[in-house]
Amino acid sequence: QVQLVESGGGSVQAGGSLRLSCEVSGDTRSYYCVGWFRQAPGREREAVAHTYISGGMRHYGDSVKGRFTISQDTAKNTLYLQMNSLKPEDTAMYYCAADRPLSVAGTLTCPTRAYEYNYWGQGTQVTVSS
Repeated sequence: QVQLVESGGGSVQAGGSLRLSCEVSGDTRSYYCVGWFRQAPGREREAVAHTYISGGMRHYGDSVKGRFTISQDTAKNTLYLQMNSLKPEDTAMYYCAADRPLSVAGTLTCPTRAYEYNYWGQGTQVTVSS
């Protein structure tokens, strides 16, 4: 079992910044994939960014590239999402997720779709006003 607890959401004006945190605990291994997803009302859950809990590869959704940065503090078992140049369309509930990597043609790769992750936090709301 893996437990995830998000924090750091809030309300900000367009152009502002927020940093989300996700404390990861439980039966994690260094090869676990961790990531951020978001879901706005009436829309599907969207992948924002993901990486390995031990660091290394980082992948971002097209809508946040160049504005958001995923990082981790392995000593604190905490995942972060630094969000800069926020836009009203970034308004959503943000979720932290974790699961084992997938084996694709003999190569381990992190899942990119919400249904491929089994462990989720409770979410933290981000609201960006224009």
